Amino acid sequence: MKCVITSHNGHNVKDIPNIFNDKKKEIQKETLEIESSIIPKYKKKNEDSDRDITLCLEKYFDLEKETEKQRTMWHREVDSIFNKFGTLITSMRENHLAVLKANQSKLRGMIPEILQTVKRNKEIMKSNKVSEVTNHESNLVEYRNSLADPSVPIPSLKTSTVQGKEFSIELEKYKATLTQISLSSLKEEVSFSSTRELLDKVRVIATIPTGVKPLHRVVAVGGDKAWVSGLDKALKCVNIYGSVEQILALTQQIYPSDISLTREGELIYSISEDRTVNIVRREGIEILIKTPQEWTPEGLSCTKSGNILVTLSNRQQKMIARYHGQEVKQEIFKDENGKALFASGKLVPFIAENNNGGICVSDINAQTVVVLDTTGRVRFRYNGRPAGRRKGFVPRKIVTDSMSQIIVEDLRSDCLHILDQDGQFLKCLDRCGIPKPCGLSVDSEGRLWVGLFEKGEIKVIRYMI
Repeated sequence: MKCVITSHNGHNVKDIPNIFNDKKKEIQKETLEIESSIIPKYKKKNEDSDRDITLCLEKYFDLEKETEKQRTMWHREVDSIFNKFGTLITSMRENHLAVLKANQSKLRGMIPEILQTVKRNKEIMKSNKVSEVTNHESNLVEYRNSLADPSVPIPSLKTSTVQGKEFSIELEKYKATLTQISLSSLKEEVSFSSTRELLDKVRVIATIPTGVKPLHRVVAVGGDKAWVSGLDKALKCVNIYGSVEQILALTQQIYPSDISLTREGELIYSISEDRTVNIVRREGIEILIKTPQEWTPEGLSCTKSGNILVTLSNRQQKMIARYHGQEVKQEIFKDENGKALFASGKLVPFIAENNNGGICVSDINAQTVVVLDTTGRVRFRYNGRPAGRRKGFVPRKIVTDSMSQIIVEDLRSDCLHILDQDGQFLKCLDRCGIPKPCGLSVDSEGRLWVGLFEKGEIKVIRYMI
């Protein structure tokens, strides 16, 4: 009132009842649009998602069928090329389905939220509380924008035949041609150049806070969650949305050296101090392996055959043991010249089995990756120099993927090194914001789950296509 009757009236004056009524009209208009337009569109999009997924599968089935038809026209020696195309199609299909399913999941998840918004808006419209009305924030723009369809085109297969002279097959940017020349260059073009192009298309899918600092280990479960561990005497299961699904208190009073999943999906972890590898079952935690006196278990890897590879350490040396239950089936610690395969030291060497049965070890004490065949003979060593990192090479967790590529964390250079199964350096992933990577796993969708030591976060990275 003083502003009106005195000289202090340099600003516009509006009655609070008018502001209140105008705001209610805006909320009423918003609610009407959500009920009459937005919600029906979300429900329709959700129904259309099933159709899109079915159509996507049919198209990819036709694509694979056409690929197999063309395969019969090519010589047997180029089977490796078609196997590569099959892998590319599978990867494209899984990525496409992942996008469609993620969009469907988002639609389903937002419908209850929108319904709750409508309910809340109606309650506000019935209310005479000024603060509830004036503090209302609209989500209408977000709801409108979230209806956009994901744009992922289905690739087409192109073939060309000049009988007796040339056959060619092309899938988007990936092409193979058979002419009257050596096939080795063609295999290299498909398996090496195409892989490099795939690795250039890297993006971060999610950043997941775990609440575990420092974060030591990560093992993905399916495509939407992971077990993690740090210095706590517990294991935590978090999903891709950052929610904690389970916390498992350990029976031992010490944190695990490493964690992994068996072929059946059961969680196992190693405790160096009491020389055990433990398994988590419905009935509780059981001791799966008790290592020999003076040998402590460190890195773990569960193989496709059901065995467990364990890196063991004593005061003098490191060793790999292949366990089938409690029984040691294989011990690897010397090369063909009788020299120690791995450097001694306090740091944990990590281990992974490749698709060809090869054993990949990140020997951090020697700052080297060592890859062995199934008999334990050295196939090659990798010292990180092809990547050209200035800070040197400190390999940590190591994994392999469906294309038999070897992926190893470089703690010092904040990146991931990717090699093919024969040790050829392919690429460094260093633009994903992964400072001090210290946990690594590949999920069922072929994505990397990278743990960040200091931040206590997981970066989910799609690194192929």
